[in-house]
Amino acid sequence: QEDIINSILSGKDTFAVMPTGAGKSICYQIPALLFSGITIVISPLISLMKDQVDGLINLGIKAAYINSSLGYDEIDDIFYKAKNGEIKLLYVAPERLESTDFKELLKTIDISMVAIDEAHCVSQWGHDFRPSYRYIAPTINELPKRPVISAFTATATENVKEDVVSLLGLNKANVYVMGFDRKNLSFTVIRGENKKDFILDYVKRNSNKSGIIYAATRKEVDSLYEMLNKRGYLVGKYHAGLS
Repeated sequence: QEDIINSILSGKDTFAVMPTGAGKSICYQIPALLFSGITIVISPLISLMKDQVDGLINLGIKAAYINSSLGYDEIDDIFYKAKNGEIKLLYVAPERLESTDFKELLKTIDISMVAIDEAHCVSQWGHDFRPSYRYIAPTINELPKRPVISAFTATATENVKEDVVSLLGLNKANVYVMGFDRKNLSFTVIRGENKKDFILDYVKRNSNKSGIIYAATRKEVDSLYEMLNKRGYLVGKYHAGLS
């Protein structure tokens, strides 16, 4: 984290591939507080935006978000505060960059950094391609002063990494890839076993522990649930067919 933060603070475009839970947010939030202007955070999920902003406000940090859950008056108030330097971090969905009014607003405020979360969404090679991410680079190019660009993701193949750097317009970026080795996880492949017999035996031998069994279909989830429930195990089930 320290190297990533220092890279951003030195004014270098920065791309970080970090596993979930490694603290991506802090890597752009700390520089955002130290830069003189505002930081625009591009985030694809409304719920994530709200969680981040609520957490920052609770820490006394001036943050806000603009998304479809807000009314026009609320958005106008945030625009006013952004223009007057009353916000340090402003979270927006990438689709917001399709708005001409919003892009004109960006030209009137002092932007020190644009931080892009879930940056793999810019790539068609990625598993969550969002066409609206392609608006980010052109929007930045229209700004009176080019801000520092930082991009973050927890998942990126070589093709995706190349796309992130080129499609987001990163300039001679410092690229950081953190290890994904989870020492608390191990993987074992077992062949030739009767799955249900194996599961029953495994659960019996580990009855004092908790675990998750993933299945390929809803029907299989229901079947495993019934099998374990009938044998007296405390078991729940979850899939998209539940109300």
